[in-house]
Amino acid sequence: MDIKKPENIDEYIGAFPNDVQEILEKVRATIQKAAPDAKEKISYAMPAFEQNGIVVYFAAFKNHIGLYALPSGHEAFTEKLSKYKSGKGSVQFPLKEAIPYDLITEIVKFRVKENLEKAKKK
Repeated sequence: MDIKKPENIDEYIGAFPNDVQEILEKVRATIQKAAPDAKEKISYAMPAFEQNGIVVYFAAFKNHIGLYALPSGHEAFTEKLSKYKSGKGSVQFPLKEAIPYDLITEIVKFRVKENLEKAKKK
């Protein structure tokens, strides 16, 4: 079975049911607003935003939306993310619960600032 990898975020989002597409579009818009200079791309077959390096990835699964803000983005928000299932650099927002768009905004702004500071040191 040959599964076609998406070439852009529109293709990625379009592969999901309408209700999930709506959530993914809102996550995308939230990230775009928080990081207006970030460029969209597909990396590791997931939507990603890049500005002085990867800011965040996001992805949809059967029961959740995954947000991947690399370890630093999650470590900085450990307390706020504590109610969600998470790993070293990932967090799962259940589809049956309200997606915390304000928290996503905070995390993205943190990552943009972090990437900018790293770029200045180079």
